Amino acid sequence: MATLHHIHSINFSSVFPSHSSSSSLTKRSLSYKYKFPATGNRMARLYSSSDDRAKVFDVVIVGAGIIGLTVARQFLMDSDLSVAIVDKGLPCSGATGAGQGYLWMTHKTPGSATWDLSMRSHQLWTMMAENLQEQGLDPIVELGWKKTGSLLVGRTRAESDMLKGRVKQLSEAGLKAEFLGSSDLLKREPDLLVDKDTAAAFLPDDCQLDAHRTVAYIEKGNRNFASKGRYAEFYDDPVKCFIRSDCNGGVEAVQTSKNTLYSKKAVIVAAGCWTGSLMQDLFRNWGMEFHVPVRPRKGHLLALQNFNSLQLNHGLMEAGYVDHPSISDLESSDHGRDLSVSMTATIDAAGNLLVGSSREFAGFNTDLDESVITHIWKRVGDYFPKLRSLSVSDLSTSRKVGIGLRPYMPDGKPVIGPVSGLSNVYLAAGHEGGGLSMALGTAEMVVDGVLGRPGKVDSAPFAVDRVLE
Repeated sequence: MATLHHIHSINFSSVFPSHSSSSSLTKRSLSYKYKFPATGNRMARLYSSSDDRAKVFDVVIVGAGIIGLTVARQFLMDSDLSVAIVDKGLPCSGATGAGQGYLWMTHKTPGSATWDLSMRSHQLWTMMAENLQEQGLDPIVELGWKKTGSLLVGRTRAESDMLKGRVKQLSEAGLKAEFLGSSDLLKREPDLLVDKDTAAAFLPDDCQLDAHRTVAYIEKGNRNFASKGRYAEFYDDPVKCFIRSDCNGGVEAVQTSKNTLYSKKAVIVAAGCWTGSLMQDLFRNWGMEFHVPVRPRKGHLLALQNFNSLQLNHGLMEAGYVDHPSISDLESSDHGRDLSVSMTATIDAAGNLLVGSSREFAGFNTDLDESVITHIWKRVGDYFPKLRSLSVSDLSTSRKVGIGLRPYMPDGKPVIGPVSGLSNVYLAAGHEGGGLSMALGTAEMVVDGVLGRPGKVDSAPFAVDRVLE
C-alpha cells in the first residue's frame, strides 16, 4: 500500500448530525445529507475486505448511477488507471432506472449550451450499438436498443410553425429531420388524435434503450477489469467522510461505512441530486461556502405490461415538453405550480407501454402519488382516444410505476469539471432528465479533464466555478 502522510479523517457521525464550528480545513468533523435509496441486497464489491490492494485506486467514484458507471467505463477503456465505484444503494435505483430510456434529439435545440454534449453522447451510444452488432451481439438484447425514431407533436397552428422552424434548425445542424403535416402524421401513427392543425417534427434516427439492460451491460464490461486489479464495486456501502491531506489539501481517500478507499489521482462525485447537499455541507464544515444548486425534481413514469390496446410505431413527445409548462388546475392543491405534466409515450424492448411524464419539486420524497398518475393518464388520453375508456384503476393489475429524482440545475446545464481548491475532486451531476442521453459524452469529458487531454466537446459551459458567480 502506498504511504500516505499527514492525513486527517473527516468523520460523519450520522446522516444529519450537527455541524462543527472549527475553522481548520483539515481537522474537521463533517456531516452531509448524502444518501442513495437502498433497493435490496447484492454483491457489495468485487474484492474481499482482507485484500489491501483493493483499497488503493487511481480513481474513486462516488455514485453508481448512469453517470458514475459510464465514467468508470471510460477510465477503464481509455486509460490504464484503476477505478473504485461506491454507492449506498445499487446501480439503476435512481432517476435513470425510473426513466423511459429515450436518446432523442428532437426536443434539443441546436446551438444551446448542451447541444454539442448531447450530440457527442448520441454518437457514442450509436457507436456502442454498432460495435455490439460487429461482435455478433444483439443490441436489443444487450441494451434494449431500438431505433424507433421520435415525433415531437404539436396541436396548434403556433406549435406547427414552431416545429417547422425546429426541423429547419435540426437539418442545418446535420440531423435527418422531417416536418409531418396532419395527413402524413396520421399515416405514421394511426392511433394518434390528429386534426387539421396537428403536426410533428420527425427524427428517424432517434433511439431508445432499456436502462436496466444497459446498466447490466456496462457493469459486466467494467467487471472484466476486476481480475486485472483495476476495478472494484462497493455497493450498499454509504460514504461517511472524505480524508484530506495537509500536504496539498486534496482529498486523498473516501471513507465508507466498511472501507477506506484511497485515491491517487482523482475523486469523482457523481451523486445525482444528492451532489448539492453533499458538497455544500462538506465545504461549510471546512469553514467555506460552496453551493452547487442541484435540486431533486421528482418524476413519475407509468409502465403497462403486455398492453395491446394501443399501437405505437415511434417514440412520441408533446411539443410542450420542451418547456414543461406548469399545471395549475390539479385536484391536489399540494402540488400547485410545482407540478408539470407533458405527454411522452414509448414502447420498450419488452413490449411494455411507457407513458409520462411529470416533474415536481418535492424534496427527496419518492412516495407514489396517485393523483400524479391520474393526471399523466388523462394527459396521454388527450392524444390517444383509445385510452380514454380505461381508468387508472383498470390498470392496477398490469402497471408498474417508476419514481425517480432528477438532478435539476436552474440554468439547465450540468456541472462537469474540477472543484476550485480541490483540484483532484471532480463533479459530474445536474443533468436532470438528460443523464442517460448525455452520459457517454460526460464520461469522456471527465476522463479527458482528469488526464489533461483536449476534449471533444468544450467543457467551459459546464464549469463548476460558474455556480459560485
